[in-house]
Amino acid sequence: MKKGQERLRVLMGGRGGNGGMNGSGGGGGDGFKFTRGTIGLGVIGAIVLWGMASFYTVRPEEQSVELFLGEYYATGNPGLNFAPWPVVSAEVIPVTREQTEDIGVGARGSDAGLMLTGDENIVDIDFQVVWNINDPAKFLFNLRDPRPTIRAVSESAMREIIAQSDLAPILNRDRGAIASRLQELIQSTLDSYDSGVNIIRVNFDKADPPEPVIAAFRDVQAAEQERDRLQNVADAYANRVLAEARGEAAQVLEQAEGYRARVVNEAEGEASRFLAVLGEYRNAPEVTRKRLYLETMEEVLGRVDKIILDESSEGGGSGVVPYLPLNELRRNTPTGGTN
Repeated sequence: MKKGQERLRVLMGGRGGNGGMNGSGGGGGDGFKFTRGTIGLGVIGAIVLWGMASFYTVRPEEQSVELFLGEYYATGNPGLNFAPWPVVSAEVIPVTREQTEDIGVGARGSDAGLMLTGDENIVDIDFQVVWNINDPAKFLFNLRDPRPTIRAVSESAMREIIAQSDLAPILNRDRGAIASRLQELIQSTLDSYDSGVNIIRVNFDKADPPEPVIAAFRDVQAAEQERDRLQNVADAYANRVLAEARGEAAQVLEQAEGYRARVVNEAEGEASRFLAVLGEYRNAPEVTRKRLYLETMEEVLGRVDKIILDESSEGGGSGVVPYLPLNELRRNTPTGGTN
């Protein structure tokens, strides 16, 4: 360090050696003198300091915004960039890094996530907004407080969506649709501000009733599920009974249609036969009358279990009737004829 101090003293115009401190003849020091070396060293130092202030490095995940006398001038790309100080200054901003805003998370019992639904119920919602920067210039100049602005816009958009929805879909099936709609609404609002912010995704974490009434709400949900189950069972029974009744009705209609056709056909056949007999009767009344009589007797007696005895035979058969089982004798006759 002493050698370095001595060399620096020589460059600045002083004298080296042991007499450097006292000057010649033991007198006082010569003091600081401006020489060509001093001025050159000062210029070199100033150039170095100016270069250090003017050159800057931008990482791959960053972008820079260069300001010319405080106004936007250009956007720097990753790598080594040059901004001549003090006329041009630079702000380096991470643009690809994902940043998050948690709303309602871990705030049970507070008003952070409590929102009013369209059917006048209160729901406690936790969600997360993930975002990054797609335009550093707009992000710097158009948003005074970016993170509070994104948080306020996100909460306002969620309250608007929840106010237009009923409680049951929010708790059950509509979370994905709400998250998608929420992302679109936040992005459109921030775009209207020229914020330079890009919403990457929305994580819909929880949607529950307020903690003081969550037990009662679960009981209500269980009762509604039981009601739906019983309703489904009743609907299934009604559908089965209705299908059976419709089948039986169709069967009865088919049978009635068949019976009607049969009766009509029989009636038409009887009428045709009667007309045919009437024509024959008009041509030969006696013959037709006798034929009708015989046909009728044949039809009537053909259905009767009968035994005919010839009265012209000896005894007239009257003597054997009380003693012989005539029905059994007829049943045992091979030809089944009449005796």
